[in-house]
Amino acid sequence: MDLIGKIKILNGTQVLGDNGFRKREVVITTEEQYPQHILVEFIQDKCDLLDSYVVGQEVKIALNLRGREWINPEGVAKYFNAIQGWRIELVNSEQPTPQIQTQQEPVSFLDEADNDLPF
Repeated sequence: MDLIGKIKILNGTQVLGDNGFRKREVVITTEEQYPQHILVEFIQDKCDLLDSYVVGQEVKIALNLRGREWINPEGVAKYFNAIQGWRIELVNSEQPTPQIQTQQEPVSFLDEADNDLPF
């Protein structure tokens, strides 16, 4: 699944717990009639993918939806969802540069004095 929008917020990497679990969050604003602000998390080695991006850039993020169940102390099941990114790329990162064409005069050898071709 892909998400396209502009980077609204780009948080730094968080290290959680004693085991070194890393997480980095980015908020993407979609460009539609009713813009949505979607929080996407990148985890572990995927955190580094965000290093070359800045707020305001239009990006496309490949993501996975994750869900988990948690049983609270009263025995009631609670469900949580996460949106995890695993790839990010700029949208329209390279604007095509217009090719400048110069007009050249047509070349003709017919009017030259040393034109001694037999046809």
